[in-house]
Amino acid sequence: MDTRLKERFMRDWDRYFPGVELPIGFFYSNSTDPKSLVKPSKGHRCIFADLIKVRGGKTVSFNIDTIGCNGGKRYLGFTSKARPDLPHFLSCGIPGKLEGERYKKSPELVREMMKSQKPFKAPGEYIIFKRWDNMAEGDNPLVIIFFTTPDVLSGLFTLANFDETRPEGVSAPFGSGCASIVEYPNKELKSSDPRCILGTFDVSARPYIPSSELSFAVPWPKFIRMSDNMKESFLITKSWNKIRARVKKDNGQRT
Repeated sequence: MDTRLKERFMRDWDRYFPGVELPIGFFYSNSTDPKSLVKPSKGHRCIFADLIKVRGGKTVSFNIDTIGCNGGKRYLGFTSKARPDLPHFLSCGIPGKLEGERYKKSPELVREMMKSQKPFKAPGEYIIFKRWDNMAEGDNPLVIIFFTTPDVLSGLFTLANFDETRPEGVSAPFGSGCASIVEYPNKELKSSDPRCILGTFDVSARPYIPSSELSFAVPWPKFIRMSDNMKESFLITKSWNKIRARVKKDNGQRT
């Protein structure tokens, strides 16, 4: 992490999005501070329950043994296996055996969807999440994740499309909450022109996220472009100043 970039973004973020919390980011490593490693879960546990701590300033790391959700292990890249009953779990269930989430109309539709969803392999033993201001010089985040309200989201969305000729600089693919902040944006890194991912529409993950927020995950190369573009974009216009004033007020600051 370039410390000059880190400080510059923090100044610009506070200027154009006053009072809004800083984003978090993640990277993979073969080592981690034992104090940051989440304790193994005794039952099902969504990673978003622990990302709340990251948003509050605590560094958190996971490995395959500390993620308390089979989907989380898959979508964070630690296994390619999916539960054998996943097509029924995501759809209608199995009477008397399994309650379905009914996110998809039929098991057949889920099987067809999964044909195009090839899992990625984590490039390290641990995935480490840090808030932006806690990033150190040796950290190399892959994706930067914002948790945003509609006004802030409008700014990020427009900034993401500022230097794009295509209208789809942002994508909102169907998937789990963790897929929308890790798997999908991580796969965008393979593209020469990565898109941002709008997400956390997952009903199962929503209880861990404020009702007024969605996630906006930005692959690192795209984040650099967005950061560089801030001072010449719509963020310096009178139109944004109206939204900026409301953002500032919503975050308890005097206009």
